[in-house]
Amino acid sequence: MRIGIISPYSLTSAGGVQVQVLGLARSLADRGHAVRVLAPCDGAPPQTGVTPLGASIPTFTNGSVAPIAPDFACTLRTVRALRDEEFDVLHLHEPLCPGPTQTALFLRSAPIVGTWHAAGESMAYLVPGTRWLASRIAVRAAVSAEAAQMATDGVGGTYEVVFNGVELDRFDEATAMRVGGPTIAYIGRHEPRKGLTVLLDAMSKLPEGVRLWVMSRGPQTEELQRRYQHDHRIEWLGPVSDAEKLARIKGADVFCVPSLHGESFGVVLLEAMAAGTPVVASDLAGYRNVARVGDEAELVPPGDSAVLAKALTRVLAQPDRAADLVAAGRQRAEQFSMARLAQTYLDIYERAIDGRSAASGAQFSRRGFDHGGPMG
Repeated sequence: MRIGIISPYSLTSAGGVQVQVLGLARSLADRGHAVRVLAPCDGAPPQTGVTPLGASIPTFTNGSVAPIAPDFACTLRTVRALRDEEFDVLHLHEPLCPGPTQTALFLRSAPIVGTWHAAGESMAYLVPGTRWLASRIAVRAAVSAEAAQMATDGVGGTYEVVFNGVELDRFDEATAMRVGGPTIAYIGRHEPRKGLTVLLDAMSKLPEGVRLWVMSRGPQTEELQRRYQHDHRIEWLGPVSDAEKLARIKGADVFCVPSLHGESFGVVLLEAMAAGTPVVASDLAGYRNVARVGDEAELVPPGDSAVLAKALTRVLAQPDRAADLVAAGRQRAEQFSMARLAQTYLDIYERAIDGRSAASGAQFSRRGFDHGGPMG
């Protein structure tokens, strides 16, 4: 099968959608399919099989800044790429996002599968014509019930809830980066909804010997560095390579995800679980798709630095508790393997090509999920 996967977000910027796009492309290619990813890139493409569509324009949305490319130059490159390729199916991630996914919907040069990732609110649904654009999608998928509900509220339709995936072998092959003393790892944009401030406040309540790795950057970086400059236990690492990210997640004693809202699925939790690192995270509906209370991760009320500090201390100070989280987390991550996700989407692609949409009259059905998680 010749598959075109389109991302509206720059592949050279960190983000959960980009991780899913690139990982899915690799897994489909491993199965012998011809896969090409079309997306903006601010620099060299991150892997082979990518057609860069030009630079992105940072745009505020959903409490964050999205690296999208809604400009005319990107539109022309997208049109040219779709005309040059003869795809059997197109897979659009965030299909209504301005940029190449909308262009692909207008052209509809092949049967289209659309995947919705975001939960919360989207300005895209306020633009006239979005329902018509959505009607050009043969099969609609969403990564969580929350994402499906947002799409249903915005443009109506029927959605299949299809989990996000994690590439287990990449974490198995990674070499852990370890340092002396207990270490907490954080990765995510430095913006209010990600809750980094809560974690930094919690650090003041943790023992002196605890170290914190802060990866990535964002609009809050300089302000937070100034505010916490006297805490030398905090290492501001900035953007890191994918290899370093894997090594630090795998080498940390605990991985912390203190987000406040706007998370539709816990991919970062899955990555830590795949790496064999215990997780402490905010108790958000999106994260409960992955972690069940007290089982695969310590879940705490979002925004409460005191409770977060207690949970981090508990995991760091109790090896048996940490080991239980690691064992349950790894088992959970295996249920969300990228290989399983690739097979799920291959089945969907075949139905899109055959002209068959979701086989349910409900607003959305759960495909690959059973009682809150993928079926074994």
